[in-house]
Amino acid sequence: MSIDRIVLLFAGIVVLASLALSQVHDPAWLWLTAFVGANLAQASLTGFCPLAIIVKKLGATPGKAFS
Repeated sequence: MSIDRIVLLFAGIVVLASLALSQVHDPAWLWLTAFVGANLAQASLTGFCPLAIIVKKLGATPGKAFS
């Protein structure tokens, strides 16, 4: 699995988890959803993604977006 797919999978899981937590526990969990969305937006503009750096160091193959 490429770095790009791992980043998208992780972001999707975190968004879904925070939405579920906001319904079950506290609506403040929606701030995590906002953070993930903002991080995805800035990564698309700058090419800098902390998760991509971590996953690359763990040995995942580079994709087209994060190399």
